[in-house]
Amino acid sequence: MLDVPTARLARTADTAQRFAVSAAATEGVAGSVDDVRAWFAGRSAAHRFSVTEIPFAELAGWGFARDTGNLVHDSGRFFSVEGLAVRTDAEHGGSWVQPVINQPEIGLLGLLAREFDGVLHFLMQAKMEPGNINSLQLSPTVQATRSNYTGVHKGSAIRYLEHFGPGRTTRVLADGLQSEQGSWFLAKRNRNMVVETHDDIEPHEDFVWLTLGQLHRLLAEDNLINMDSRTVLSVVPTEPARGAFALHSTAEVLSALTETRARRELVRRLVPLTAAYEGGWHRTDTEIAHDDGRYFRVVAVDVRATGREVASWTQPLLAPARRGLAAFLVKEIAGVRHVLARARVEAGAHSVAELAPTVQCDPVNYVVPPPYLREVQQALAGDRARVLYDVVHSEEGGRFHHAENRYALIAADDHPVDVPDGFQWVAAHQLHELLGYGNFLDVEARTLIACLRSLS
Repeated sequence: MLDVPTARLARTADTAQRFAVSAAATEGVAGSVDDVRAWFAGRSAAHRFSVTEIPFAELAGWGFARDTGNLVHDSGRFFSVEGLAVRTDAEHGGSWVQPVINQPEIGLLGLLAREFDGVLHFLMQAKMEPGNINSLQLSPTVQATRSNYTGVHKGSAIRYLEHFGPGRTTRVLADGLQSEQGSWFLAKRNRNMVVETHDDIEPHEDFVWLTLGQLHRLLAEDNLINMDSRTVLSVVPTEPARGAFALHSTAEVLSALTETRARRELVRRLVPLTAAYEGGWHRTDTEIAHDDGRYFRVVAVDVRATGREVASWTQPLLAPARRGLAAFLVKEIAGVRHVLARARVEAGAHSVAELAPTVQCDPVNYVVPPPYLREVQQALAGDRARVLYDVVHSEEGGRFHHAENRYALIAADDHPVDVPDGFQWVAAHQLHELLGYGNFLDVEARTLIACLRSLS
């Protein structure tokens, strides 16, 4: 009879093997990847979407609070745009005040799995988000804030939500709290969840069952797999790496991150949004923006969309100044793939710092380039033999307007093992292990991990 730890490892390995089988399958019940593209094009043509920037005065249900100037919803729910006063000694630190999205609710990003002909499939949704640069992208089965799934929006019920809530009959394959963008959110987290059902579920016309292999193929296309899908895909189980080589032990990796969290100063407090207008920001009838045009704007939009729980609404969105860049340097060490991770401090991070890509920035915001930026840019511009992955992905379209990052994986096998303080070579299997917990890897790193898996 197996002892309890051995039995648990056996179950984990079995689950991981099922995901591996799905990753190898590029055809499924929806047909080929080309068939999936045709279905997606059909769903895009079947719906009508319009997103128009409007003056703040035309927002319905939103307004600026008289006492603080915060941009809030009349219900007190959803989210608010407030001021955040920050003081830090991290790189390029100092003191400043900025607008920030304050959304203390924990949302749900849920992926429903079912086996067809011995292969796990995942129920994906062609979903419109107001901030998407191309309107429609592939999202998880359920992608909802607490305000939405408790009905504050007064819209129709969220499909398939019952498979993720209390009393569900599904089997949990992955479940954990993960962070969102620490530069734009204050301590925002979502529940990332994968559950398996054995029920016969006929998908709604905006939903489709896809294999992991098909999703990996689609990750190679710009602005198709949305951010919420990518973060859930990053946490799917992999085979336990018992005894696998790593340059640094997992304890050493965590100790280095803990050292940054303990040593770096990050003092922050919510302040009235009006305080930001005394620190380099200004508000007009149509936007809140930085005086020199950098970082981001806050705008208001009017949204009309068929196929959503609510057919029309208005809301604020945060609009980045330009496309960002997120890249891992990738190196084989003793035959094991490692990535160069950085302990990155962000103003809104839940736990001061998380492991982040080697490079993660808007290059225009830096007078002195951050470490490795030039190396990544040179590879992308000319040394294409080093480029393992190079795709533009959108960020969360429910809060951000046309937010994109260029995601890249750059081969660095000739790169030295010794790296600057704050950086560390981390084995890919260690990152997968850490993803079983929350607040260790930032959302950009999780996207790149999903992309790295798609290359296997």
